[in-house]
Amino acid sequence: MTTTSSGWGLKQSITVLRILIGWHFLYEGIVKVYNPDWTSFGYLASAQGPLKPVFQSMTSEAVLPWVDTLNWVALVFVGVTLILGVFERPGALVGVGLLMLYYLAHPSWPGMAQVNTEGSYWIVNKNLIEAVACLVLFYQPTGSLFGVPRLFSKNKPTSKTELS
Repeated sequence: MTTTSSGWGLKQSITVLRILIGWHFLYEGIVKVYNPDWTSFGYLASAQGPLKPVFQSMTSEAVLPWVDTLNWVALVFVGVTLILGVFERPGALVGVGLLMLYYLAHPSWPGMAQVNTEGSYWIVNKNLIEAVACLVLFYQPTGSLFGVPRLFSKNKPTSKTELS
C-alpha cells in the first residue's frame, strides 16, 4: 500500500471516507425516522427527466408509505454498515442505488430546471459524486482495517509499521 510521509495511505483514507459517508446516510435516515411529518411526497411529486412518471407514480396513497419506509430503512442500513464496517459491500451497493434514484429523480442535466437542489449544477451533483464514492467503497472494503470485523480478526497488526 502506498503511504505518505505522515504514514497515511490509501486504505486509511478510504476508511475515513467510509465512516463519513456512513455518518451522512445514518444521519439522514435517523432524521426521517424521528420526524413524524417527513414524507418523500414533495421530492417525488416534483421529479423531472425521463423517469418523471415512475417517480410520480410512487406518490399514490397506497405506495407512498412503503416508499417512505423503505427510504429511511435503506438510509439507516447503509449508514450502520459503513460506520461499523460490517456488510459494507452490500451497504455500499444499496447506497449507490439510493443515490442514483435521488439523482435520476432530479437530474442536473443541461436545459432542465434545477428543482429541489442546493445549488446550480451541470450534469454532476453531490448525489452522483457520493454514488461514485460508494462504488469505491464497494471495491475497497476496509472493515478489517477499522471496523467490527477487525475485532474478530486473527490477523491483528501489532505495530504501526505493519499497518502501512
